[in-house]
Amino acid sequence: MIHKKTDAETHEVFNQPSPLEGYNAYTSDNTLQHYVNIFGGGWGKEILRDYGHLTGNELQQAGFDANRCKPEFQSHDRFGHRIDLVKYHPAYHQLMKAAIEARHHSLPWIDERAGAHVVRAGIEYLHTQADPGSGCPLTMTFASVPVISQEAEIAKTWLPRITANQYDPSNIPFYEKPGLTIGMAMTEKQGGSDVRANTTYAYPLDTPGPGKEYELVGHKWFCSAPMCDAFLVLANTDKGLTCFLLPRWKPDGSKNAMHIQRIKNKMGNVSNASSEVEYKGAFSWMIGEEGRGIGTILKMVALTRFDCMVGSSAIMRQATAQAIHHTGERQAFGRNLHEQPLMQNVLADLALESEAALAISMRLAYTLDMRDEYEKSLFRIGAAIGKYWICKRAAQLTYEAMESIGGVAVVEDNVLARLYRESPINAIWEGSGNIQCLDVSRVMRKQPTVIDVFILELEKAAGHIAQFDSTLNKLKDELMKDLEMEHLLRRLVEKMALLWQASTLIQYSEPTIADAFVSSRLSGDCGHMYGTLPITNFREIITRSKLKLEK
Repeated sequence: MIHKKTDAETHEVFNQPSPLEGYNAYTSDNTLQHYVNIFGGGWGKEILRDYGHLTGNELQQAGFDANRCKPEFQSHDRFGHRIDLVKYHPAYHQLMKAAIEARHHSLPWIDERAGAHVVRAGIEYLHTQADPGSGCPLTMTFASVPVISQEAEIAKTWLPRITANQYDPSNIPFYEKPGLTIGMAMTEKQGGSDVRANTTYAYPLDTPGPGKEYELVGHKWFCSAPMCDAFLVLANTDKGLTCFLLPRWKPDGSKNAMHIQRIKNKMGNVSNASSEVEYKGAFSWMIGEEGRGIGTILKMVALTRFDCMVGSSAIMRQATAQAIHHTGERQAFGRNLHEQPLMQNVLADLALESEAALAISMRLAYTLDMRDEYEKSLFRIGAAIGKYWICKRAAQLTYEAMESIGGVAVVEDNVLARLYRESPINAIWEGSGNIQCLDVSRVMRKQPTVIDVFILELEKAAGHIAQFDSTLNKLKDELMKDLEMEHLLRRLVEKMALLWQASTLIQYSEPTIADAFVSSRLSGDCGHMYGTLPITNFREIITRSKLKLEK
């Protein structure tokens, strides 16, 4: 008789990859370093190196902790006073503090060196890999500066604190704090993206006009980051939709009449609180021209849409890095997964997609550093094209990366599960896909010169790859025709996005990358799934994307 040994181990754990942790997310990423340097951000390498260390170490764990413990809403204190307080896990505050000290929210506004927007985009790219959720108040704070700057007296009080590198989560009046964060509240139940359907109304407390005091009555279906110190809000006056700055505490030190109804129970973006609010005579200041609120707040929205591009690119980067790392240390069917031709095709395809997203994101960051009309025009159309395309591709790429890893990827202690839930968020927020396509159409109709600028940008890559040249010529012929047919706008914007990515890779990446991208994205006979590249030099592409971890 054979007796079992109950104290024995049942099996030996082997053929499991090491976790991708304890690394510098900047110095290990040659592709990110390349685009930062190409577009004038090389002077920020120490800033990015330091933040890359945080991202690959303590902030990585903070991201898990902040998402495991959701924000909690406390409407009243124990004595029955209304406090409208959202409590976060300490890890959320750790993430916010680190990002604000690195000037995620302010670098270009306090450093006028060329390349400041590129360096700041690099900080966002790194931070998002630790936690996308906390990026929401950071990007809104960053994007609020051009809007608030329009009112000199208000800017004098608010901007020094908004751009300070001090994070203060205290629930106290704004004038008592060294650093402030800004949120945004635009959409209402009945309107969604159609903000002209808003019913919130603003009443002047005394003399009406820009910079003057008003009280708001109404609601907002989505108020992002309700513990911010103030919010840019759209409300109606007799002259139409107008922009207002609504503080959480009134200038006299009393609590403002902004009442949180509930915290949204979201599938993604979990560390960040999103709320429904009601304004019951809430104090605010008018910002910008009365009746021109959409145009005023679009100065903010343009930058938040750009940040959606960078954030989704970062999600794609993290997903790709995880897939390459996992398959590089695991065997299946007798050999390493990296050596399996089908897996190599998938990984190379993910790497191409990730680099193409980063390339146009950094190209657009460069436009923000420039002040000439060519670059401004490219940003006007590029932000909508990039936001549409990159944010949609992120969800598909993240799923494919999960499948490359297998069942482990759907377990919550793997970052891929969180990235997958996060990946659709940027495509929906700040204007969904249809809104972005309509914006592309709108800007081309209102400012036809942007078409010329966009074509000129694509033509910079002409003469190198025949497939690119022929596809570009077709776009020129189709551009105005498709613009007249609204139901075809998605097809048109997709073509524009792919050609822009191809052009940027031809100009700034390696020939291997550009050739592979053009042959797979611009050829009509390629599949729509990842892993259908019509090439065989997979290893070179994967090696370029693989993180160079220090021994």
